[in-house]
Amino acid sequence: MAAGYLEILRTRHATRLLVGTLVGRLPNATAAIAVVLFVRAEGGSYSLAGALAAVYGVANAVGQPLLGRLVDLYGQPRVQLPAAVVSGLGMTVFAFTGVEPPVLAYGAMAVAGLFTPPLEGGLRALWPSVLRKEERVHTAYAMDAVAQEVMFTVGPLLVTLSAALWSPRAALIVLNVIGLLGALSVVVSAPSRAWRSDPREAHWLGALRSPGLLALLAAFLCVGIALGSITLTAKSYADDGNGGDAVYGWLMAALGLGALVGGAVYGARQWAGAPERRLRVLVALLAVCYLPLMLLPGPVGMTALTAVAGVFLAPSIACAFVLVDLHAPRGTVTEAFSWLVTTFTVGSSVGTGLTGPVVERGGVLWGFAVPGVAGGVALLVLLVTGRVLAVSRGGAVVAVSSENDPNRAVEPRFSSGDRA
Repeated sequence: MAAGYLEILRTRHATRLLVGTLVGRLPNATAAIAVVLFVRAEGGSYSLAGALAAVYGVANAVGQPLLGRLVDLYGQPRVQLPAAVVSGLGMTVFAFTGVEPPVLAYGAMAVAGLFTPPLEGGLRALWPSVLRKEERVHTAYAMDAVAQEVMFTVGPLLVTLSAALWSPRAALIVLNVIGLLGALSVVVSAPSRAWRSDPREAHWLGALRSPGLLALLAAFLCVGIALGSITLTAKSYADDGNGGDAVYGWLMAALGLGALVGGAVYGARQWAGAPERRLRVLVALLAVCYLPLMLLPGPVGMTALTAVAGVFLAPSIACAFVLVDLHAPRGTVTEAFSWLVTTFTVGSSVGTGLTGPVVERGGVLWGFAVPGVAGGVALLVLLVTGRVLAVSRGGAVVAVSSENDPNRAVEPRFSSGDRA
């Protein structure tokens, strides 16, 4: 299993890009927890903490595809580094001024979220030029998904540890400085400096002009809803006489561990066949594995079921990366990846919001029904859009005309051409 990953990590620049991207995304991954800890330490309410974290999340969702489009137009260093600096300054202003006045706090959060650099989409745009072989890029996508699970597990621990050793204010500043160094490591690397997107066909919709990409976004909005609903319902389950916060922590860790194991196994081999068919199978398995959560066993059993529920998450995301690469119109690959990240994040937030009333009215059982339903809808979207998601094989670039595109759109392809 390790051989494929080691081959990638031994490739020149690969380890630096992967680690730098993960470190650079640390402020984004830990923002919600760090903001809540800081606001509470400043005497602010939970409502204020949640509202500030929400402002950051919404601004981040808006900024990722916009900055991704700028990266495709102007290159990575000219966009990523200034964005990282501005985002870090926004969070630093918040750390020094605190929650008063509220207008300044909300503004700082909006700036920090809006200018978060799209390092995740940028890394996936770099893989073809660094690894050069399609099968190795597919393995890198799986490894990337696994590495994210590690980051989202370790990141919160770093926040709480930094806050305990120093202070919540220091945790905010230190994590953003570390994130800026990670982004700097990526953008000054030779692949990042040399990378240029393919010539871009003028179209105001950018990457969203691709029907295949829109189908993927619709499906993964539902997958995000499923994940957000589990996050909230698991908290309700733990508080309902099942161990409280300690058990909730184990449930969330189990969900991440399941995704980590599933992604590692998935990326350890090469998969034959069309990726859109494989994605349908993976999402179907993901939806099926959500259903046993409704059995509501004791804490040990629920921890095991939560781990199983996470197994097919990372493989589904990794397979989606392949399809995004194939369906992104020429010159929009970074923007396309950023749209997937944004949609998944928005879906998770929507899932949390939708499931709250469900749990309050119907209890934990119906709360755990939401991820199964959302997973089923995601599968239905993929089935209905099967023809749209199908792409031509053989690597030829096929040009077709479009009423809205006098410059003629370029149809899906593997983006090995998106390199210097």
